Amino acid sequence: MTSRAEYCVIACAEAWRGDGEVLASPMGPIPSFGARLAKRTFAPDLLLTDGEAMLVALDGTVEGWLPYRRHLTMVTGGRRHVMMGASQIDRYGNQNISCIGDWERPARQLLGVRGAPVNTLNNPVSYWVPRHSPRVFVERVDMVSGVGYDRAEAAGPSAARFHRLPRVVSDLGVFDFAGPGRTMRLASLHPGVTVDEVRAATGFELAIGADVPYTREPSAQELRLIREVIDPKGLRDREVRG
Repeated sequence: MTSRAEYCVIACAEAWRGDGEVLASPMGPIPSFGARLAKRTFAPDLLLTDGEAMLVALDGTVEGWLPYRRHLTMVTGGRRHVMMGASQIDRYGNQNISCIGDWERPARQLLGVRGAPVNTLNNPVSYWVPRHSPRVFVERVDMVSGVGYDRAEAAGPSAARFHRLPRVVSDLGVFDFAGPGRTMRLASLHPGVTVDEVRAATGFELAIGADVPYTREPSAQELRLIREVIDPKGLRDREVRG
């Protein structure tokens, strides 16, 4: 039986389908497992990194050096697809990883804006949320770190030219921005999840079609790779339960 965590790995892997030879920059265990699964199966041209300064092979051995200057060139040239986390995200894909509450006196300080603005304006960015709730999927983010479709459009062609948010994956389903006005849409439900559950866990009105499909089933080969090769210690089940 396929676990919820394994559906999440599959959904994250699908984010890189068709990308070709780009640098996969996953942040977190399940996005990392997804990137490695994609490279082992349908996306062999993906470049994997150790997250610091090296390009690595499927077994983690070093294939090459990735100096910061070259990394920045890949970012600004669109040759990278990041999968970031989100402390908050709204219907247009604006993401917050900086602070919760008013900027002048925040209730909680988080990571900070970091590279989110540059990422979102220069190369594709997807998001991974391991705990889908109204505290994360909010009507309006407290601070914009990653740029959403509404703000990119308002900023003009220089901001919108390379801006693309392919998908958001959570422990409940997969979302894209094919709703009215480039708003978030429920693209698929993970098996065992209902539309009502997703609605209740989302702090804004989602675009939801009449017949929402389920996230695709992994093949026998993909399940074997996840369980025996990529994550034999079962770390995926610590991030997503159920």
